[in-house]
Amino acid sequence: MLGFLGDPPTLRPLRGPRWLAAIAVAALATVAWAQAGRSRPVRRALPPPVWDEAITAAFPPDAFADLEGPRPDFAALQAADAAARDMASSGGSAAGPLAPSGFKWSTLASEETLTDEIKDMKSVASAAAARATEFKGGGYERARDAFSVVAMAFGVIAAYDQDIRWKRDAAVARDLFARVGFNCKTGTDQSFAEAKARVADLEAMLDGGAPEGKPDRDEDFQWSQAATRAALMSRLGSADDRLAAAVASQAEFARQIETLVHEAEIVAVIGEVIQQRDFADHDDQTYRGYAAAMRDAGIAAREAARKKDQDAARAAVDAMQKACAACHGEYR
Repeated sequence: MLGFLGDPPTLRPLRGPRWLAAIAVAALATVAWAQAGRSRPVRRALPPPVWDEAITAAFPPDAFADLEGPRPDFAALQAADAAARDMASSGGSAAGPLAPSGFKWSTLASEETLTDEIKDMKSVASAAAARATEFKGGGYERARDAFSVVAMAFGVIAAYDQDIRWKRDAAVARDLFARVGFNCKTGTDQSFAEAKARVADLEAMLDGGAPEGKPDRDEDFQWSQAATRAALMSRLGSADDRLAAAVASQAEFARQIETLVHEAEIVAVIGEVIQQRDFADHDDQTYRGYAAAMRDAGIAAREAARKKDQDAARAAVDAMQKACAACHGEYR
């Protein structure tokens, strides 16, 4: 037995706050013990695999040693894009490619140009879809290009910075004609029937009607879904021919002032559209430079036509053709 020096210790019952504190400590200890008993082992990451020589030989040991030129200055690129947006939204001729909300499309094309373009493309699509045999024999390609340009024009109208004809229904029409343009990639009974229906829709809109439905993609609209770059390049080809003819002589220049203005504005619009974020190569500065040069040349040709300055118009058309040729040489 244990002996005590003096009187043995006396256990006194806990009362009041000391009793409550003891219970709390015991409860916490019980919870900690229970959680410790249920704890799972910590999962660790697996060690990296051991690659065989056939794989490692395909990659350089130091990628930076094989790269040429300085690393991109992403901060500078973002600043340049921001400056381009500011200039574009103020109506200037920006070298940057992006057309944000609030972009002044009226600086590139007038209401008359957009309306006339839709009328012209309606005639092309109508002729291409006049008969099933001709449509299936190659007319579907002409219809596809025409409907794609119509979709682009309605896309511009939907985003136009001024009140303009068809603006209320433009987003619906944009998606409607974008869809038929995509479906006309082949000549089938279904695509022929859809093309005929869309021609009828265009005729109704020109007579004051409105398309039925809602936009397919209003919030996440992408320009490349409205019109393919191939279709827009086809339209640029015809614009190039007409502009070259319009500045070929003083007599032709005087006779085709209105044609020159129209075609120059369509070139400017296409030059802006093909720089949008969802188009291929939109993040390539060289490509963007060519497209911006083409757009600005279209604006210059229009202004020269309005001033009846043939020399300036010819110089602008030459600049546009050079930009197109250089771009096609690298990105076709």
